[in-house]
Amino acid sequence: MVINGKEREMRQQVSLAELLGQEGFLEERVAVELNGEIIPKAAYGSTLVGGADRLEVVSFVGGG
Repeated sequence: MVINGKEREMRQQVSLAELLGQEGFLEERVAVELNGEIIPKAAYGSTLVGGADRLEVVSFVGGG
Protein backbone atom coordinates (compact mmCIF):
# COMPACT_ATOMS: atom_id res chain seq x y z
CA MET A 1 0.00 0.00 0.00
CA VAL A 2 1.16 3.53 -0.71
CA ILE A 3 0.08 6.42 1.54
CA ASN A 4 1.03 9.92 0.36
CA GLY A 5 3.84 8.48 -1.76
CA LYS A 6 5.32 6.27 0.99
CA GLU A 7 5.15 2.48 0.88
CA ARG A 8 3.52 0.73 3.84
CA GLU A 9 3.30 -3.01 4.33
CA MET A 10 -0.25 -4.15 5.00
CA ARG A 11 -0.79 -7.81 5.85
CA GLN A 12 -4.58 -7.57 5.89
CA GLN A 13 -7.28 -5.19 4.82
CA VAL A 14 -8.58 -2.65 7.34
CA SER A 15 -11.26 0.00 7.15
CA LEU A 16 -10.17 3.39 5.93
CA ALA A 17 -11.32 4.87 9.27
CA GLU A 18 -9.07 2.43 11.18
CA LEU A 19 -6.09 3.15 8.94
CA LEU A 20 -6.49 6.91 9.31
CA GLY A 21 -6.48 6.49 13.10
CA GLN A 22 -3.38 4.27 12.98
CA GLU A 23 -1.59 6.85 10.86
CA GLY A 24 -2.52 9.72 13.21
CA PHE A 25 -5.02 11.49 10.95
CA LEU A 26 -8.24 13.02 12.31
CA GLU A 27 -11.15 11.93 10.08
CA GLU A 28 -12.92 15.28 10.36
CA ARG A 29 -9.82 17.16 9.15
CA VAL A 30 -8.86 15.15 6.06
CA ALA A 31 -9.95 14.40 2.52
CA VAL A 32 -9.00 11.01 1.08
CA GLU A 33 -8.41 9.88 -2.47
CA LEU A 34 -8.27 6.09 -2.91
CA ASN A 35 -6.88 4.83 -6.22
CA GLY A 36 -7.77 8.13 -7.90
CA GLU A 37 -11.30 8.38 -6.46
CA ILE A 38 -12.37 10.72 -3.64
CA ILE A 39 -14.02 8.80 -0.81
CA PRO A 40 -16.93 10.45 1.05
CA LYS A 41 -16.42 10.73 4.82
CA ALA A 42 -19.58 8.67 5.40
CA ALA A 43 -17.87 5.72 3.68
CA TYR A 44 -14.61 5.72 5.71
CA GLY A 45 -15.87 3.03 8.09
CA SER A 46 -17.10 0.70 5.35
CA THR A 47 -14.27 1.16 2.83
CA LEU A 48 -11.58 -1.53 3.08
CA VAL A 49 -8.00 -0.73 2.08
CA GLY A 50 -4.78 -2.71 1.81
CA GLY A 51 -2.58 -4.53 -0.68
CA ALA A 52 -1.89 -2.52 -3.82
CA ASP A 53 -4.12 0.45 -2.91
CA ARG A 54 -2.83 4.00 -3.26
CA LEU A 55 -4.05 6.65 -0.81
CA GLU A 56 -3.57 10.37 -0.88
CA VAL A 57 -4.60 12.00 2.40
CA VAL A 58 -4.85 15.78 2.56
CA SER A 59 -5.11 17.40 6.00
CA PHE A 60 -6.89 20.69 6.53
CA VAL A 61 -5.11 23.14 8.80
CA GLY A 62 -6.85 26.09 10.38
CA GLY A 63 -5.13 29.35 11.01
CA GLY A 64 -5.43 33.02 10.68
